[in-house]
Amino acid sequence: MTVRGRPRGFDADAALDRAVEVFWRQGYEGASLADLTEAMGINRTSMYAAFGNKEELFHRAVARYAEADMAYARQALAEPTAYEVIESFLRANADALTRADRPSGCLSVQGGLAEGGDSGRVAKFLADSRLAGERELARRLARAVEEGDLPAGTDPHALARYVMVVSEGNAVHAAAGVPRADLHATVDIALQAIPRSHAGAG
Repeated sequence: MTVRGRPRGFDADAALDRAVEVFWRQGYEGASLADLTEAMGINRTSMYAAFGNKEELFHRAVARYAEADMAYARQALAEPTAYEVIESFLRANADALTRADRPSGCLSVQGGLAEGGDSGRVAKFLADSRLAGERELARRLARAVEEGDLPAGTDPHALARYVMVVSEGNAVHAAAGVPRADLHATVDIALQAIPRSHAGAG
């Protein structure tokens, strides 16, 4: 018996991009294998051969999302001051959450909101992914403290957590239909709480 392989012209990246959108719109629990394979243009056998099971496919989709849709987060870390790092991240985040060509909100926030039969593994995986980004931001802010860009005594971990709370809160509101301008208004207020050194404040 011959097992059907991948369809001719199969593009793994394009199929993964379509899986990202399904998971993003429907969450991990809400995305059925039928939804995924239909969107990806492959059958279950091909999906398992190319990506593994549904959970493994989700891990691949989140990695793809982080690489493509969250590139702005890595770019923000290269800004010269802590304030610019945070502003760049939050502004780009607000824009990304409300792109016309993508689902509203954030895959890494919405993907695991519903508990299901996976014993919380997916929710924990997403939480760990978000915490990894938070730790990376905290390292950049710690450098800013050392360089005198942030006031002495600033807790870089607490500040990074604050920034992520703002971005994740905006993600929830964006998914509920809050428009981009309102998200940026929230960013305006959030930025007022960012500590700045005497030198940087001028």
